[in-house]
Amino acid sequence: MSYADQIFINMCRDILDHGVSTEGEKVRPKWEDGTSAYTIKRFGVVNRYDLRKEFPALTLRRTALKSAFDELLWIWQKKSNNIHDLGSHIWDSWADEEGSIGKAYGYQLGVKHQYKEGMMDQVDRVIYDLKNNPYSRRIMTNIYVHADLHEMNLYPCAYSMTFNVTKEKDEEKLTLNAILNQRSQDVLAANNWNVAQYALLVHMMAQVCGMNVGELVHVIADAHIYDRHVPFVEELISREPHPAPKVWLNPDVKDFYAFTVEDLHVEDYVTGPQIKNIPIAI
Repeated sequence: MSYADQIFINMCRDILDHGVSTEGEKVRPKWEDGTSAYTIKRFGVVNRYDLRKEFPALTLRRTALKSAFDELLWIWQKKSNNIHDLGSHIWDSWADEEGSIGKAYGYQLGVKHQYKEGMMDQVDRVIYDLKNNPYSRRIMTNIYVHADLHEMNLYPCAYSMTFNVTKEKDEEKLTLNAILNQRSQDVLAANNWNVAQYALLVHMMAQVCGMNVGELVHVIADAHIYDRHVPFVEELISREPHPAPKVWLNPDVKDFYAFTVEDLHVEDYVTGPQIKNIPIAI
């Protein structure tokens, strides 16, 4: 089975068997019919993915890797906060009449800051340091900006990436590792979507900086399964998993801003059937 399947099954089983219910508490999310959306939650979930061994794509059901990559490029490459720059409709519920989601996600990554080396945004600073100061312990991004929260249509869920470079024995190239910090995650709707996205980001950064990929560590403060999602999750984790697909980026791309969705190649992706009509709490 894909190692991502194993992690996902174990995480969901742990949440369902040992998690804490928010039923009866004051909660923000609502279902479309206006009723409160309660969850079963676990605090402080940490999952590790060794990107050297395989790409962490779920096979219990298909993750739309191209669409996930498109959203990643929308945030990290285009640094956009407008849904008209995005190929999918996943952000439509949080956009205003002009398509903006406010000062969130890509907007924050595009804000330039003063450094000793000059003005740079957070993405360019990461690339600069990976190329010039790879052993720095300060290579990170943070889009949870308190001063701008009131102008965000949705507070960032995946809010911080920390990059760390190591020199492995008998390897000429350096190895790029990363930690993704997430304050909250709807496990059924978004877990593997986010894992696949940020695994691709590590691959992108490693490729343009001449490094090998290493580990992606995913830290989730509040990992939850919504009450109406429990039957879907129970059925999903009972399925027969498959081997991980082969996922790779066009090796000719050396400029972070030159990647397109067409540079993502996916082979041998065998999965269980898709789950349709999953209700999403807003």
